[in-house]
Amino acid sequence: MNFENKVIWITGASSGIGKALAIEFSGFKVRLILSSRNKKELLSVRSRCKNPENVKVLAFDLIDTDRSEAIVSDAIALFNGIDILVNNAGISQRSLAATTRIEVDRMLFNINYFGTLALTKALLPHLKSKQEGQLVVISSVVGKIGTPLRSSYAASKHALHGFFDSLRAELYEDNISVTIICPGYVNTNVSINALTADGSRQGTLDEATAKGLSPEKFAKKAVKAIGRGRQEVVISGYQEKLAVYVKRLFPLVLSAVIRKVKVT
Repeated sequence: MNFENKVIWITGASSGIGKALAIEFSGFKVRLILSSRNKKELLSVRSRCKNPENVKVLAFDLIDTDRSEAIVSDAIALFNGIDILVNNAGISQRSLAATTRIEVDRMLFNINYFGTLALTKALLPHLKSKQEGQLVVISSVVGKIGTPLRSSYAASKHALHGFFDSLRAELYEDNISVTIICPGYVNTNVSINALTADGSRQGTLDEATAKGLSPEKFAKKAVKAIGRGRQEVVISGYQEKLAVYVKRLFPLVLSAVIRKVKVT
């Protein structure tokens, strides 16, 4: 894909993977829309982008699904159209399933799954009218394998795979593609902001996350995959990629290993 003159909308763009994607995309001749709840941080990311005059900020809360259509209308108006939506916003989990309050499970799904679906569905009429576009979903390796302390986070990411695989088939005749990207450990604040059993933030950086890919390295690989129109790609270290293949070929082996592996 030639990104030149494309309008790219990135959610969860105020930090971590979203921030790195914004800065990486800004190196192309594109127009960017950056979204998250934190307008101040979005403006900071904008200042770090190349050609910031081609970057607009649109702050909103993904969980507010009743406003999805209005938010999409506002986004389209910024550059008179949208070509690529990068669904990156989300929140992780660090708690045992047995002790996690159901309200926390529901919150994980409301943000990671329903928020993403509502925004995507609200944008579909626009993309269909143009008969072109690309939907990008930043999922996770745990969207393909489940690990301890991630029960509902993994479930929400698995759900995204099911929905967007189905959607890809439905949108084929409309020339709208779907790319699912599965990060492994990336050195961001994801574990610091992760929800614990009572809904509070963990507040600490996991050792495994600290040793993960840099957001910048991840973003370079992700942008390349988006440009190539990949249907699905795992971007991670060797161990996470191996786990995905072992799950497919030797699921019982992975089950035995995953019970003992350190996932924080």
